[in-house]
Amino acid sequence: MSAKELRGQTPDQLRDQLVALKKEAFNLRFQQATNQLENTARMRTVRRDVARIKTVLGQKAAEAAK
Repeated sequence: MSAKELRGQTPDQLRDQLVALKKEAFNLRFQQATNQLENTARMRTVRRDVARIKTVLGQKAAEAAK
């Protein structure tokens, strides 16, 4: 998921995606703790996607405040 794609979405859509990614991150951490995690790289991509969404939401909020 690129930042360009995220900028085209509404803040509500971004928040929904953020919630879904946080749930996925939780499940991945749980799988890692129980040694059931197969794709360890997925944790990194989810973390980065969460950060990307938070950045875009912050940018949108700053634009709205102007």
